[in-house]
Amino acid sequence: MRADTPEASAAVLAAFRQGLSETGYVERQNITIEYRWAAQGEHDQLPALAADLVRRKVNLIAAASTPAALAAKAATATIPIVFETGLDPIRLGLVASLNRPGGNITGVTQLSSELLSKRLGLLHDVLPVAATIGFLRDQNYPGSDSQARDLQEAARTLGLQVHVVNAATDAEIDTAFASFANLRVGALVVGAGTLFTRQAKQLVTLAARHALPTFYQYREYVAAGGLISYGASLSDSYRQTGVYTGRILKGEKPADLPVLQPTKFELVINLKTTKALGLTVPPGVLAIADEVIE
Repeated sequence: MRADTPEASAAVLAAFRQGLSETGYVERQNITIEYRWAAQGEHDQLPALAADLVRRKVNLIAAASTPAALAAKAATATIPIVFETGLDPIRLGLVASLNRPGGNITGVTQLSSELLSKRLGLLHDVLPVAATIGFLRDQNYPGSDSQARDLQEAARTLGLQVHVVNAATDAEIDTAFASFANLRVGALVVGAGTLFTRQAKQLVTLAARHALPTFYQYREYVAAGGLISYGASLSDSYRQTGVYTGRILKGEKPADLPVLQPTKFELVINLKTTKALGLTVPPGVLAIADEVIE
């Protein structure tokens, strides 16, 4: 179950299936997957989708986004749930503890929001003259308010000003970039959100059109032409979700499986984009990059 479309989720679905295969499960051979999609990321569809899966008495619900995880948890306290989220699952109320999640739910977190201050610090290293920063927030994404607060707090410690602009639809992303241009921000940080993951190409295209240096959370944005990303591996997070799904189907209990956290964070830089923007990445930042795309 995911707040997205099958087309936009093809890569993460492949990673999820890889994780399943590592535990011996192959779709259409020894496992059947009932897919449920909230079209265009419309989160209000998710409770009904979760309730439908509960009625069908599925063996497990893999909730492949934060909104889907919250809907699944509200729908059942008995069917095992494996979630994938970019946010803190304790703050979301999904689990009581990372080490001992308890109940019928466990999963994988990328801790994307917790890395916002690190992204802002990298931005400041690359663009020390940018005193005004834009923050693009998916206002329908759970935890978006705390993301904005955390970034503003980090900005104050660096003496930076942050302008927060919301977007809830594809069209509003276009409008948001026009707002950032009017506000004359020197750089942009993109927040977590299924809308932004789905519209990665749109974000990258608009950033180039407005010549706006933009920092992202996933490598996929930079591979599509974005400037810089810093965060956990999205594909590995979904692979681990598939592994946990398989382990629980084989008999392990969610309460006994600690929530998995990333052990490695990727700094990815697109040098072609830096040149197009007329930027020079400091040697110290290039030296710590995990991948440089040329």
